[in-house]
Amino acid sequence: MVNTPTPYSISELAQEFTISTRSIRFYEDQGLLQPVRDGTKRLYSKHDKLRLKLILRGKRLGFSLKEIKELFDLYDAKLSSSKEVTGLIDSIKLRKLSLLQQLEDIQVVLMELKSAERRCNDALNKLTKD
Repeated sequence: MVNTPTPYSISELAQEFTISTRSIRFYEDQGLLQPVRDGTKRLYSKHDKLRLKLILRGKRLGFSLKEIKELFDLYDAKLSSSKEVTGLIDSIKLRKLSLLQQLEDIQVVLMELKSAERRCNDALNKLTKD
């Protein structure tokens, strides 16, 4: 007997990720999730659960749903010709460059915030000593 994994309901995923069921249905409408239907019930797989986690992470990082879908498409691409593989490699390189630039920008902003915080703390210390 094969042990098939128990699917997740929409309410279980919503509760686990603290999002609304409406959000999950929206991601499904956008083609990002593909639950199996059992009548009117949606049954989500481990694959869907992982994708939902990646969607939410991507959103926290500032990715649009279109960009997240493009990343999923890159991951799911069928690599049946050298032209497709070369195109995929080029897309991956561009995405990596973009992310590295974002990382650099974030690091600069963090340094500026630390500097501003330090100046504020110094000013506060000076004001409380007076």
